[in-house]
Amino acid sequence: MQIGELAERTGVSPRSLRYYERQGLLVPVRKGNGYREYDGEAVRTVCVIRSLLAAGLNTETIARMLPCMRIDEGRVVPCAGLVADLAVERKRIEREIAALRHSQGLLDQVIGAAR
Repeated sequence: MQIGELAERTGVSPRSLRYYERQGLLVPVRKGNGYREYDGEAVRTVCVIRSLLAAGLNTETIARMLPCMRIDEGRVVPCAGLVADLAVERKRIEREIAALRHSQGLLDQVIGAAR
Protein backbone atom coordinates (compact mmCIF):
# COMPACT_ATOMS: atom_id res chain seq x y z
CA MET A 1 0.00 0.00 0.00
CA GLN A 2 1.13 3.56 -0.57
CA ILE A 3 1.52 6.23 2.09
CA GLY A 4 -1.96 7.70 1.54
CA GLU A 5 -3.64 4.36 2.12
CA LEU A 6 -1.53 3.67 5.21
CA ALA A 7 -2.44 7.12 6.53
CA GLU A 8 -6.12 6.43 5.93
CA ARG A 9 -6.04 2.98 7.52
CA THR A 10 -4.18 4.17 10.64
CA GLY A 11 -5.49 7.72 11.06
CA VAL A 12 -1.90 8.99 11.04
CA SER A 13 -0.90 11.81 8.70
CA PRO A 14 1.50 11.13 5.83
CA ARG A 15 3.81 13.70 7.40
CA SER A 16 3.98 11.64 10.61
CA LEU A 17 4.54 8.45 8.64
CA ARG A 18 7.48 10.08 6.83
CA TYR A 19 8.82 11.17 10.23
CA TYR A 20 8.55 7.59 11.52
CA GLU A 21 10.49 6.49 8.47
CA ARG A 22 13.25 9.06 9.11
CA GLN A 23 13.47 7.77 12.69
CA GLY A 24 13.88 4.19 11.45
CA LEU A 25 10.52 3.05 12.83
CA LEU A 26 8.96 2.26 9.44
CA VAL A 27 10.89 0.84 6.51
CA PRO A 28 8.95 0.96 3.26
CA VAL A 29 10.21 -0.39 -0.04
CA ARG A 30 10.92 2.32 -2.61
CA LYS A 31 9.51 1.68 -6.07
CA GLY A 32 11.32 2.73 -9.22
CA ASN A 33 9.20 5.88 -9.35
CA GLY A 34 10.28 6.80 -5.78
CA TYR A 35 6.91 5.99 -4.20
CA ARG A 36 6.91 4.28 -0.83
CA GLU A 37 5.31 0.84 -0.69
CA TYR A 38 4.27 -0.48 2.73
CA ASP A 39 3.47 -4.10 3.46
CA GLY A 40 0.44 -5.28 5.44
CA GLU A 41 2.48 -5.34 8.65
CA ALA A 42 2.91 -1.54 8.49
CA VAL A 43 -0.59 -0.96 9.90
CA ARG A 44 0.27 -3.00 12.99
CA THR A 45 3.63 -1.27 13.30
CA VAL A 46 2.05 2.19 13.19
CA CYS A 47 -0.48 1.14 15.86
CA VAL A 48 2.36 0.00 18.13
CA ILE A 49 4.31 3.21 17.49
CA ARG A 50 1.28 5.36 18.34
CA SER A 51 0.61 3.40 21.52
CA LEU A 52 4.19 3.71 22.69
CA LEU A 53 4.31 7.43 21.88
CA ALA A 54 1.08 7.92 23.84
CA ALA A 55 2.69 6.05 26.74
CA GLY A 56 5.43 8.68 26.84
CA LEU A 57 8.28 6.90 25.08
CA ASN A 58 10.43 8.80 22.61
CA THR A 59 11.13 7.58 19.09
CA GLU A 60 14.71 6.57 19.92
CA THR A 61 13.47 4.25 22.67
CA ILE A 62 10.65 2.98 20.45
CA ALA A 63 13.12 2.16 17.66
CA ARG A 64 15.10 0.02 20.07
CA MET A 65 12.02 -1.75 21.48
CA LEU A 66 9.81 -2.04 18.41
CA PRO A 67 11.21 -5.34 17.09
CA CYS A 68 10.20 -6.99 20.36
CA MET A 69 6.59 -5.72 20.49
CA ARG A 70 3.41 -7.36 19.26
CA ILE A 71 -0.30 -6.65 19.39
CA ASP A 72 -2.53 -9.16 21.15
CA GLU A 73 -6.26 -8.49 21.32
CA GLY A 74 -5.70 -4.78 20.79
CA ARG A 75 -2.99 -4.49 23.46
CA VAL A 76 0.70 -3.85 22.86
CA VAL A 77 2.65 -6.69 24.46
CA PRO A 78 6.44 -6.59 24.93
CA CYS A 79 8.68 -9.62 24.98
CA ALA A 80 9.80 -10.55 28.49
CA GLY A 81 13.24 -9.05 27.92
CA LEU A 82 11.79 -5.53 27.65
CA VAL A 83 9.86 -5.46 30.92
CA ALA A 84 12.83 -4.13 32.90
CA ASP A 85 13.50 -1.42 30.30
CA LEU A 86 9.85 -0.41 30.35
CA ALA A 87 9.95 -0.22 34.15
CA VAL A 88 12.89 2.21 33.84
CA GLU A 89 10.84 4.33 31.43
CA ARG A 90 7.92 4.27 33.85
CA LYS A 91 10.17 5.56 36.65
CA ARG A 92 11.38 8.36 34.36
CA ILE A 93 7.77 9.36 33.68
CA GLU A 94 6.99 9.26 37.42
CA ARG A 95 9.88 11.71 38.03
CA GLU A 96 8.56 14.02 35.30
CA ILE A 97 5.07 13.94 36.80
CA ALA A 98 6.47 14.78 40.24
CA ALA A 99 8.39 17.72 38.77
CA LEU A 100 5.25 18.97 37.01
CA ARG A 101 3.23 18.67 40.23
CA HIS A 102 5.89 20.68 42.03
CA SER A 103 5.75 23.36 39.31
CA GLN A 104 1.96 23.35 39.51
CA GLY A 105 2.12 23.91 43.28
CA LEU A 106 4.51 26.84 42.85
CA LEU A 107 2.26 28.36 40.23
CA ASP A 108 -0.74 27.92 42.53
CA GLN A 109 1.15 29.86 45.19
CA VAL A 110 1.87 32.72 42.77
CA ILE A 111 -1.76 32.82 41.63
CA GLY A 112 -2.95 32.65 45.23
CA ALA A 113 -0.76 35.60 46.19
CA ALA A 114 -2.55 37.74 43.62
CA ARG A 115 -5.96 37.19 45.23
